[in-house]
Amino acid sequence: MIYTSYNILFLIILPVVAFLYASVGHGGASGYLALMALFSFAPDVMKPTALLLNLFVAAIAFYHYYKAGFFNIKLFLSFAVASIPAAFIGGMLEIDASIYKKILAILLIFAILKMLNVFGKESSQIKDVKVWQGLVVGGAIGFFSGLIGIGGGIILSPVILLLDWGKMKEAAAVSALFIWVNSVAGLAGQFSNGLTLDSQSFLLVGIALVGGFFGSYLGSKQFNNKLLRYMLAIVLIIASVKLIII
Repeated sequence: MIYTSYNILFLIILPVVAFLYASVGHGGASGYLALMALFSFAPDVMKPTALLLNLFVAAIAFYHYYKAGFFNIKLFLSFAVASIPAAFIGGMLEIDASIYKKILAILLIFAILKMLNVFGKESSQIKDVKVWQGLVVGGAIGFFSGLIGIGGGIILSPVILLLDWGKMKEAAAVSALFIWVNSVAGLAGQFSNGLTLDSQSFLLVGIALVGGFFGSYLGSKQFNNKLLRYMLAIVLIIASVKLIII
């Protein structure tokens, strides 16, 4: 019922998006939302569907990065303490479709810059996250995660690198679990408002999982496919422009 707007092309691109996002430790919600925007999904469908896909793909990404020894629990907790309740509150709120699209278009800029590797530089001097910094950053990202339907990792990961709070692989591992807990909280907020998921949502989950598994496995090693990232960046740019002008 809710998927009358997608076709075989959507199903082909979906696992590719999951593959690329999982390769850098992300669940891929911003990519899924961009893809759904291109295929004219309604915002009330986009938000829960993206979070549901996030749950499964981010879990796989976290598993591979954790297994490779990159997870820093102290760094994760610095942000998660505030982000989880904030994501729940954001998930409870409903906003106008036009405002939703504009906010999403702005957040996609972070995803575009990430895929273009603008935030790819590491610092040799890692700094500790102060309590107030973790609460402010985690709370702000968590709120918009629940409100828009993203996990927040696409924003947190660049922030960690820009402020020298962790290494690239460490940021990926922390972001993967950060995405998962925010997605759970965001969905919980939506369920508290009477959200029901269409059974066909799990078809998309299965398709995305295939790409997410291989992407996170290779990403936790030494994988770096610039061409595919640039192609995804183009898709995100097109989706962002469409969200702004429509």
